[in-house]
Amino acid sequence: MQKTLLSLLALTTTLHALPLEERAAAPTVKIQNGTIIGSTTLGVDNFKGIPFAEPPTGTNRLRPPQTISASFGTITATANAPACPQFLSQTDTSSLPSNVLGELGNSPLFQTVTSESEDCLFLNVQRPAGTSSDAQLPVLFWIFGGGFETGSAGMYDGSNFVTKSVSLKAPVIYVSVAYRVSGFGFLAGKQLSAEGSTNLGLRDQRLGLQWVADNIGAFGGDPKKVTIWGESAGSISVFDQTVINGGDNTYHGQALFRGAIMDSGSVTPADPVTAPQAQAVFNTVAQNAGCGGNSNVLACLRAAPYQTFLDATTSVPGIFSYRSLDLSYLPRPDPHDNFFSVSPEVSLLNGNYAKVPIIIGDQQDEGTLFSLVLSNITTDAQFNDYLTSYFPGNPNAKADVTGLLAQYPDQPLLGQPAGSPFDTGALNNIYPQYKRIAAVLGDIVFTITRRTYLHNVAQKVPAWSYLNTYFHGTPVLGTFHGSDILVAYGDGPLELALDAQTVQQYYIAFVNHLDPNALGTASPLIEWPQWSNASGSPQLVDFAATGLSTIPDTFRSNVYDYLVNRVSEFRV
Repeated sequence: MQKTLLSLLALTTTLHALPLEERAAAPTVKIQNGTIIGSTTLGVDNFKGIPFAEPPTGTNRLRPPQTISASFGTITATANAPACPQFLSQTDTSSLPSNVLGELGNSPLFQTVTSESEDCLFLNVQRPAGTSSDAQLPVLFWIFGGGFETGSAGMYDGSNFVTKSVSLKAPVIYVSVAYRVSGFGFLAGKQLSAEGSTNLGLRDQRLGLQWVADNIGAFGGDPKKVTIWGESAGSISVFDQTVINGGDNTYHGQALFRGAIMDSGSVTPADPVTAPQAQAVFNTVAQNAGCGGNSNVLACLRAAPYQTFLDATTSVPGIFSYRSLDLSYLPRPDPHDNFFSVSPEVSLLNGNYAKVPIIIGDQQDEGTLFSLVLSNITTDAQFNDYLTSYFPGNPNAKADVTGLLAQYPDQPLLGQPAGSPFDTGALNNIYPQYKRIAAVLGDIVFTITRRTYLHNVAQKVPAWSYLNTYFHGTPVLGTFHGSDILVAYGDGPLELALDAQTVQQYYIAFVNHLDPNALGTASPLIEWPQWSNASGSPQLVDFAATGLSTIPDTFRSNVYDYLVNRVSEFRV
């Protein structure tokens, strides 16, 4: 009897020593292709590293993703899958203050993944612990950013969103999808166009959405209530998902998503996949992979050893090179394929986009991060020549750029350089044209382009917009591109406070009800007005460190007036 009691005591002690999630059976879900065994941590069921496509390797390299047709049996999905091959490039930060370096270290664009592999098409699902298969919870579908060169689904843990949604009694399921980046996902050129193998990263994202439509019900999600959300390149991808297939976002007769959230990115006008600058990138990659003179260059690229092809794809300028936001890899229209056939602004102007409610916004200083590398541009003439080179398909680019730069005064002798970080006077101008370049790049790629996008859609879909200023005062960078990720995912004391009180509640309300105000607007929240240009003074929410307020979306109206009817002139 004593021996039995001692055994029971030992067992009880062991059980108490285990975390609660280890004492319960692991969450298990059966989907079309097999059984997924996950894990539970702090009230969240995690299913990580679920394959949603055949490996894009071997003869599948540089081809559209293929649906998994066979059963994969049982998968233990408790760890993030490797990231897709990355295009890592560094910028010279030796002259920057230590506190600026610290901010850069927190930016997702400057973080590296722990592992990468060409076999990388996996996604993660996170849900409230114990969610039943009939719960029909709305779904937040995350598309990461990274300049179409870097990033992974595993870099972003949605646990805070899930637990916050439960506390608000508006639970959601969070899905993060992988997609091919760099030359593996966005290599262009006439050879790839001829066989319909362009914009592979966008095709990966679309297949991930189709996987959600087919399988999320087994996790307790509602495939009719999906909101797509992205940041930076992910935000541009969200917009692109609204115009793919001429704006048709249906699959088996059902919409793949019903709402969209875009953080720092929307319309990115681009020349086609066969444009000279796109073909030059393809030719460089092919040459450096040893395939330049091959009679079947695509077969050669697909047969090249992984490291050889990786090195070749990174032999062109990266996002933190001198070319900066003149990206080597990005979504480009392919006129030979209905999937993404015209420059995005054409779809927008023609009304060929999915008519879904949207949230879209920017950081106050979108361009600072990308201007750090351009210190050898010190005069107006040099900046004009540099920016003109971004638009080789525009025969009038010189005149268009001259007109654009006239909206940003060049006043080096007055000691008051206009530009970004905004509202800092003569401070932070680390080289003669830095703040001016930062203002221009930030506006034409992100901030003012956002307003031209809203100008076209706000009368057709409910829209809400914002400007983040909560890091105003950060030396050199201000509220820089990517800093919103720190807030949205709660990665620090200030970030966690803002996140828990404002951003996540607005977003969770939107995912549940397609209205960011639907879960209440008691302090510290405020009523978020819909964006409308009917009165000539559309309103957006300013997320500041000291609190929220509404402000008119009319700043730099001269730039907006110049750009609003010239969007197509600035195709990269």
